[in-house]
Amino acid sequence: MPNENNRLRGDLDFAYRVFRPEDGNDAVVMLLHGSGVDETTLLPLGRAIAPAATLIAVRGRVPQETGWRWFERITPTRFDQASIRSETALFALFVESLARREGFRPEQALFLGYSNGANLVSSLMLLHPGLVRRAALLRAMPVLDDGPATDLTGTDVLILAGENDVTYGPCAPALAALLRGRGAQVEAHTVPLGHEFGAPDEALVRRWLAQPAGA
Repeated sequence: MPNENNRLRGDLDFAYRVFRPEDGNDAVVMLLHGSGVDETTLLPLGRAIAPAATLIAVRGRVPQETGWRWFERITPTRFDQASIRSETALFALFVESLARREGFRPEQALFLGYSNGANLVSSLMLLHPGLVRRAALLRAMPVLDDGPATDLTGTDVLILAGENDVTYGPCAPALAALLRGRGAQVEAHTVPLGHEFGAPDEALVRRWLAQPAGA
């Protein structure tokens, strides 16, 4: 991708990088990484699924090992509820500030989240409705113990679980049911992988993006 402005920007509440293709379009993809890594890990997937889009790769604020995550966890499948709510609220404000700065509308962007990043996006949809209207969630699970009865009508969601993901895979149907129950249009698939993402995810996200919203 030519002319990438990949400088890490740290003057907002979350650090982020912007990657703009030289001959790009108006599309924007927000990239939300998984646990223990940084904002650069989803860039290859973002480039593959939307080569003409501006990619905005954001870094979580909670340290984990040599990288970062989005909120505190108690076990691999239980999370600190206060941390989820406070970090999600801060991220919602960040998205609004970022959109004004970078010149895009959040409801027209794709939020592509993986693992803990996907869990942040689903929490954002439930706790701050209307900000996210299109989301691709890879290896996600429900994380809110008491989610609000949010109206997600007009929100399109793709959920991709790993067939061999023994921790998160069994939780994906519950997330799909939760979001459908709130009115979201949900497409869900299981890919022949584990917790890692790969070519099957890329193909399904590209196909899903090619469909009209709400299809």
